[in-house]
Amino acid sequence: MKSAVILISVFLGSCLTATKSTNVSRSAGHKRSLSAAPVGRISITIDKSDYELSVFDEDGWYATYPVVFGNNSLADKKMEGDKNTPEGTFRITSKRVHEKWCRFLSLDYPTRESMEKFRQRKQRGEIPANARIGGGIGIHGTWPHEDFVIDRYKNWTLGCISMKNDDVKELYQYAGAGTVVTIRK
Repeated sequence: MKSAVILISVFLGSCLTATKSTNVSRSAGHKRSLSAAPVGRISITIDKSDYELSVFDEDGWYATYPVVFGNNSLADKKMEGDKNTPEGTFRITSKRVHEKWCRFLSLDYPTRESMEKFRQRKQRGEIPANARIGGGIGIHGTWPHEDFVIDRYKNWTLGCISMKNDDVKELYQYAGAGTVVTIRK
């Protein structure tokens, strides 16, 4: 019986160690205060390599949520159809309740910066001459009852940023048109 207890303790200890190694609990976002709303104007930073969307307000860090993207490569978007999530600085242009993905916050992709990178890549022959830049990038939820894709780091979008439905509902309440969104690797 003692050996079974020791094995369970070792197993639980290794699970706790593995959980502590990530910056954000994959089951829920972390916030400065569970009840307080962000103070003043907010900005959003999305870190693709850490699978995190962080919100900052006038007092500094406000919240961090787990997210997933398009391709597993986490590369910068090069052209329409590559399923990559673009990198750069964008703004939320509009938001709406979405029939498939709970909420949708549209980004102003492609920006001038995105179009210039696209033009240079075409010039260097990195992408086909007839390629198009694409569009329709945003922050949204998951299919109903499929928040588990976020916990499993399952990149599934066509280049958008996907959050758990409760998290995107929360973000939707305080992120409006004009909010700056920086996406980086």
